[in-house]
Amino acid sequence: MTKSNWEEFFDGHAPEYLENIFTKNTEFEVEFIISELGLKPGDRILDVGCGTGRHCIPLSMAGMSVTGLDLSKGMLEQARKYAENQNTKVDLVQANATNFSFPESFDNVLCICEGSIGLLGYDDDAGERDLSVLRNISDSLKPGGKLLMTVLSGLKKIREHSKEDIKSGVFDPVHLVTLETMPVEVDGKTEEMQFREKGFTVGELKHLLKRAGMDILNAWGGTAGSWNKQSLDPDEYEIMVIAEKPGM
Repeated sequence: MTKSNWEEFFDGHAPEYLENIFTKNTEFEVEFIISELGLKPGDRILDVGCGTGRHCIPLSMAGMSVTGLDLSKGMLEQARKYAENQNTKVDLVQANATNFSFPESFDNVLCICEGSIGLLGYDDDAGERDLSVLRNISDSLKPGGKLLMTVLSGLKKIREHSKEDIKSGVFDPVHLVTLETMPVEVDGKTEEMQFREKGFTVGELKHLLKRAGMDILNAWGGTAGSWNKQSLDPDEYEIMVIAEKPGM
């Protein structure tokens, strides 16, 4: 099966992923996740778009039973090495977030740092693609379970793009989607690929989550390195959402 452009990107980027500046506050973020979701040893946690495991592996080390899911084989290879170095066990699964299921449900789900939501393929519908991911997440949650998610802010995208960007197709103001060209390492060669990234408003997220079977509890500014439950600013890069699957 042909790889998607995002799979190619993350496979090539995996060895350097932890060099990104937004990965430098991981210890604080893990503590925030434990506190905000009220996690305790033995809780079953699913990390959708787990990448190199920088959140799910420390959670496993803290006593949680963790499953990490990611599209990229390269990212999961880095996560396996990390888990082995830390002598901890994490179930790592390669799958597309639009098409997964598990036989047992989870107490809580993470989907953070653009691990999945908003990363569109060439032909993906800007609304239905992410709804399918959220439905899979909802189906994976126990009643009363929570989702902690961060996504790109559509307000930020609106403020940083011009009329010329709209005319040229770089920015779609209807769906809040940007088109970017980035170099990707493929089989030892660098290729230029185009990538579609979607931003969101809190109102849109509330609607999508409701359709997926979850309710928003809180929405804050959620840019990596600044998880302080602050009010969303128009220049905030990311939005953080806490949602819950209603109990029985």
